[in-house]
Amino acid sequence: QVQLVESGGGLVQPGDSLRLSCTPSGFTLEYYAVGWFRQAPGEEREGVGCISNNDDRTIYADSVKGRFTVSRDNNRNTVYLQMTRLKPEDTAVYYCAASFAYWGGLGPREYEYWGVGTQVTVSS
Repeated sequence: QVQLVESGGGLVQPGDSLRLSCTPSGFTLEYYAVGWFRQAPGEEREGVGCISNNDDRTIYADSVKGRFTVSRDNNRNTVYLQMTRLKPEDTAVYYCAASFAYWGGLGPREYEYWGVGTQVTVSS
């Protein structure tokens, strides 16, 4: 069964850091572009960052640029979303998604496989 699993979410305070992990089962993530998305209640799903499949090219939404970093560890078959200087407006369910292509971008329609999400709550 092909699926993605996100982990690492939780409740943190403003200014804290958190690292999310995206791990697949049933395929090797190295050959896929991977995107991170988030969705807050009542909001559209938003792309926050993505990474290419072979040269680690990345792109970020303006709202997280300079604070979030997407990286991959092919030895662990895992892609990460490192989040720093978290703000209350970063509160959302975070999803990873994979596209069997060099690049996926920040649009959700480019991705074939999705995880079920992990909750991130930033609150004092």
